[in-house]
Amino acid sequence: MIEGIKSITEFINSSYQIHSIYYTAPYSSLLAKLGPNIKLFEVNAAELSKISTLQTPQGILALVYLPKEQQIDTNSLANSFALVLDDVQDPGNLGTIIRTADWFGIRNIICSMNTVEAFNPKTVQSTMGSLARINIHYTDLETFLEGVKLPIFGALLSGESIYETNWGKEGLILLGNEGHGISESLIKKISCPVTIPRIGEAESLNVAVSAAIFCNELTRPIK
Repeated sequence: MIEGIKSITEFINSSYQIHSIYYTAPYSSLLAKLGPNIKLFEVNAAELSKISTLQTPQGILALVYLPKEQQIDTNSLANSFALVLDDVQDPGNLGTIIRTADWFGIRNIICSMNTVEAFNPKTVQSTMGSLARINIHYTDLETFLEGVKLPIFGALLSGESIYETNWGKEGLILLGNEGHGISESLIKKISCPVTIPRIGEAESLNVAVSAAIFCNELTRPIK
């Protein structure tokens, strides 16, 4: 389920297949140019509010077919960076991470089987349409990390400073659970522990904030 004209437009222009759109009268003219393969249903505000997940519905809602699950092709990860999420639980955090990855041109996010569902309505809403451009994979991370030949950068409280890390041209950025960090079994797979130096007294950083800082650093042009 996708809500809001901006996000719906992103999915219409993507490889996702739209099942149907439910809209209120003000959107009639905007939808007139859509192809015949999308079912359109005009509803009133009261009807839309019954199916919306938002406290204040945006007047238009779409149902989109879930993409077919595809096995991760590790060869496709070469010469690029991907985010790896270990049991991230909050849908808002995952949505923000997806949106951040889109901003920095990172196309693949690999999630543990216990990471929150990427198609959770709250996650979808917080991506603001970026989900339409990001490849999301769910897999057993321990098995996956054993099979890759890429550098594995792990976000830990102790490690090399993120500002002094040599990222090279490819790798996986492993980020942990909001409360427990990276699982012990996965820490053993890390080839380069990396930390964001702490200056103040906060105990930890929000995982979505950490992801943004990592994405910024690994894509920053070298002077």
